[in-house]
Amino acid sequence: MSELNFITEMVEEQIVKGNLRWLANFNEIHRDYAIEDVVFPIYSSGGLQEKGFFLSRIYSAMVTPRYKVHLFLYTSPEINPKLLRKLIISCKNKFSGDDWVFLALVQSRPFEKEAKHSIINVTEKTIGITAYSLASKETVSSSNVLGKGLAKQLKLAETKFESYNLPKYLRSYTIVFGLGILILIVIALSFNQLRQAISPLTILFMALFSLVAAHFIYKARYHAIISLNSKGFKLQEGQNITEGKWSDYRNVTIYITPRHETCLRLHSKDNTLDIPLSKIGLSRKEAYNAIKQLIRKKQSFTQ
Repeated sequence: MSELNFITEMVEEQIVKGNLRWLANFNEIHRDYAIEDVVFPIYSSGGLQEKGFFLSRIYSAMVTPRYKVHLFLYTSPEINPKLLRKLIISCKNKFSGDDWVFLALVQSRPFEKEAKHSIINVTEKTIGITAYSLASKETVSSSNVLGKGLAKQLKLAETKFESYNLPKYLRSYTIVFGLGILILIVIALSFNQLRQAISPLTILFMALFSLVAAHFIYKARYHAIISLNSKGFKLQEGQNITEGKWSDYRNVTIYITPRHETCLRLHSKDNTLDIPLSKIGLSRKEAYNAIKQLIRKKQSFTQ
């Protein structure tokens, strides 16, 4: 079940980062949301109304429908036609007929033929379904517009995790701003123009310039992004990129750095590699369990 739990973390991260904004503006997330006797690991609600600039809001208010949009994630070892009908009926009874409902289904076993047929032939115009099998790595979606849209936008096989590291950005800002002020002082002493070089206007300009320059320095040197899928990962820290396959590693441990940052340490035959959980925002428990299971699967497959 660790991989199914990890999928939950992945979907929540995509919602929080706004990766599903082309489906709707989701602004509220519930964990373990119950409808009748069905419990969904994630339920997110939102609408089609724009939340951007003033003119966008006016256009959205005049043109865009006001009905709500609901996104559900349901995980199970196997999803059969009977369970699928139960999920659809539960959602239809809960919400009005004009609301849009997106159902993301993830199962650990391969799809049965009947289950695939039931998903593809969903006739409800306001319910879109996409399903993913961890075993076969296969994605199936309903043939209606909402189903195709959900399959295109929601990434269940692979996702990216990243988090803005404010201390690293502030370090970059302090360095740029400090060097800028130092340059102004040197110019002022060289040309004997201390008042003109060091003034509220020049300091304000240097502060604004430092905000922009520090962002580019932070992105180029410190910002961490990791992409995960069933085969392996891609870790990017600044401009440094490291790619690996789970089959290349034999174990994973939780490692605490001297700065008390949490990492997952991957152990291969010859060396180790650290995935910085603290910098990226991954759940330590779910990431550890899922990656450990992926490594075990790849080892058993190669043996």
